[in-house]
Amino acid sequence: MTKLRSFACDRAGATAAEFAMVVPVLILFLFGMIDVGRYMWTLNQAEKATQMGVRFAVVTDPVANVLNQDFAAAYNLVGGDAVPVGTFNAAVCTSSGNCTVTGGASGANSRNATAFTSLVTWMQKFYPTITASNVWITYKNVGLGFAGDPNGPDVAALTTVELRNLTFQPLILFGGALSLPPIKAMLTLEDAECSEDDGDPLTEEETNCGFSN
Repeated sequence: MTKLRSFACDRAGATAAEFAMVVPVLILFLFGMIDVGRYMWTLNQAEKATQMGVRFAVVTDPVANVLNQDFAAAYNLVGGDAVPVGTFNAAVCTSSGNCTVTGGASGANSRNATAFTSLVTWMQKFYPTITASNVWITYKNVGLGFAGDPNGPDVAALTTVELRNLTFQPLILFGGALSLPPIKAMLTLEDAECSEDDGDPLTEEETNCGFSN
């Protein structure tokens, strides 16, 4: 009886037992803090990729070939007037198939695959894990530009580059993945032409457009 009472009151090893109970919680907490940092870093990479991607998109060849046409000649518009949304409203381009174009110009829906690949390649410099299927490009007519413009696209479209269907793999899920929200950046279309300035050193954008020294 004395031995049983002594065993019941024995506290030797209690600290080790308590530590063993707390360790899993501490590990999950530590991994959770690491995952928060990794998650924020991943979002930062994706946001930077979209920002650089849309900048690339507005100064190089449009992915939607509909923007390359002379709207004044093709649709009997008055030169100098803004292209109405009834003629061209928007174009949405993805990694496959033709761009989806809305408006009277919906028949001119071909996609410039080379321009799309160049843009994705540029974005991968900032977020290497993205693929072409993650990238969506939208050109929206917001009333800027004019029909028959001899120096650039007739529609200075609001250009959006968006990343979709991205995933994040936290450590605490042991192989599981979380879906990231869509991430986008927008700028107004500028010269929209892949061109090299003669005599100047090639920029990275010009290299991605296919120019070489």
